[in-house]
Amino acid sequence: METSHVPVLVDEVIEALQAEAGGRFIDVTVGAGGHAREILSAASPHGILLGLDRDPAALALAEEQLRAYVDRVELVHGSFGRLREIAQAHRFVPVDGILFDLGLSSLQLADAERGFSFMADGPLDMRFDTTSVDSTAADLINQLSCEELAELLYRYGEERQSRRIAAAIVEARPIYRTGRLVEVIEKTVGRRRGRLHPATLTFQALRIAVNKELTVLESALPQAVELLAPGGRLAVIAFHSLEDRIVKRFMRRESKDCICPRELPICTCDHQATLDVITRKPLGPTEEEIEVNPRSRSARLRVAERRT
Repeated sequence: METSHVPVLVDEVIEALQAEAGGRFIDVTVGAGGHAREILSAASPHGILLGLDRDPAALALAEEQLRAYVDRVELVHGSFGRLREIAQAHRFVPVDGILFDLGLSSLQLADAERGFSFMADGPLDMRFDTTSVDSTAADLINQLSCEELAELLYRYGEERQSRRIAAAIVEARPIYRTGRLVEVIEKTVGRRRGRLHPATLTFQALRIAVNKELTVLESALPQAVELLAPGGRLAVIAFHSLEDRIVKRFMRRESKDCICPRELPICTCDHQATLDVITRKPLGPTEEEIEVNPRSRSARLRVAERRT
């Protein structure tokens, strides 16, 4: 596996988290450790960081990348869906900043055996946690009905050709390799669809479904707010509209004292605002960053601060 990975929006993340000496931070998607390294550097000499990841291979790389900070970093194999539990178990409560980087890493894409990429042939796996017993992409492809598969592709990939693609997949089953799935999709909808490869949205949908990404995110965001100290920052990098929409709605909801329907004459919800939204519009990469790292193009950073 290649060992180079370029973290996105690094300067923006450091500024968003207000990383300073002595701070306590959690990187819930530590990956190869790129953001974590910069946070620890900015928080030197006494800042500490808890890093989580579902991917054991990513954690092994992070351990190497963060060797210089071994006395100030703790790495844990686990899902950020268990953020509260893990943070409490490691006595990382409260914290000054929490980072979610929701992108699929270039390291995962580069390993054909993981099944994330439509550019190289490999097994249809797509699990972030290869030690889990969760269903793989092949399980979904080969076991769901045509209607269920079409719904999955439309809901998680926003794939307009979901019914045609699902029907073609069912007809071609069994399918166990990424290369074969790409062939079926290309034969169904053609080889070109503007800037997107025709298999992009199908692969996105399968990956999200396999890893239950949206459900886990919805569960984790409230936990993150609970863990933040007053004035602590929550920073979330999303790469597609489904994730970004969840983050936007959550931050907007948690910045309001009342979330009752507008038609109600008086407030009955007793909701209390917990956040102040820092970024009214998401921050994106500069042209310079896109030129160096084209995969950063779709990154969007939203930031909120825990109310005091």
